[in-house]
Amino acid sequence: MVDITHKSTTLRTATAQAVVKVSKPETIEAIKNDTVPKGHVFAMSKAAGLLGVKRTPDILPDCHPLPIEFTGVEYEINGLEITVLFTVKTIYKTGVEVEAMHGASVVALNMYDMLKPIDKGIEIHAIKLLEKKGGKSDFRDRFRKDLKAAVVVCSDTISAGHKEDKAGKAIIEKLESCDVKISEYVIIPDEIEDIQAKAKQYEAEGIDMVIYTGGTGLSGRDVTPEALIPLLDRRIPGIEEAIRNYGQDRTPFSMLSRSVAGTIKDTLILALPGSTNGAKESMDAIFPAVLHSFRILKGARHD
Repeated sequence: MVDITHKSTTLRTATAQAVVKVSKPETIEAIKNDTVPKGHVFAMSKAAGLLGVKRTPDILPDCHPLPIEFTGVEYEINGLEITVLFTVKTIYKTGVEVEAMHGASVVALNMYDMLKPIDKGIEIHAIKLLEKKGGKSDFRDRFRKDLKAAVVVCSDTISAGHKEDKAGKAIIEKLESCDVKISEYVIIPDEIEDIQAKAKQYEAEGIDMVIYTGGTGLSGRDVTPEALIPLLDRRIPGIEEAIRNYGQDRTPFSMLSRSVAGTIKDTLILALPGSTNGAKESMDAIFPAVLHSFRILKGARHD
């Protein structure tokens, strides 16, 4: 199965349809009057769909097992056609489109099975996804495409040439995948003055975001938070909480990180861990959602 361990949980919704077409009006009347020999067609088929949707990963090998937290089944009769509308909701890392389509299919098949003794001309049509919400495609067009970022690696050993930087490069890779332009990538020592000078420089240049990696731990030379916090006009605790919460699900050491998020005027300042995994996971935790902040900073209304 596809690796989804880097994703965050969100509310996911999908609605699918299936169309059951009978061959004569008497079949529709039998359904409405509850005179079908095998029982109540709509109730029985709904029950079959509820059972079927929960078994989706048992049938389709690439589907992830996930909690089904809501299932809704509706029927619409239009002439000789019965449209099945099947809705699934969950709070998870991946969507429920296949689950909704599978549920609609099972409902339609159960209807076919119940109705075939009284109607030999039944057909199933148009099994398809009608709508899905909660995935990255819902947010893709909500972010500005003209953002610029500077990436600052804070490390005595890397700046001295004793170690290769990987965390900064992981941050750049994530930024580029989110269509953010890299204005500068620089490596500096763990010095408060150097860290502050870069923040002031980039804010003056109109850089949209400055992302530091390194210096957020507990050693004597980890001074990035001490350097940046006095410069911030406002802290953004939610970003800091999201980073640590995401990390804590993956390693118990995440609680020791002192990641920082805030703004200097309209420039977003982020201070992330210096380890490669720490930097990468922090970026996964908040991107691309954090890019919405730039619409808010410019006065856009929340959707």
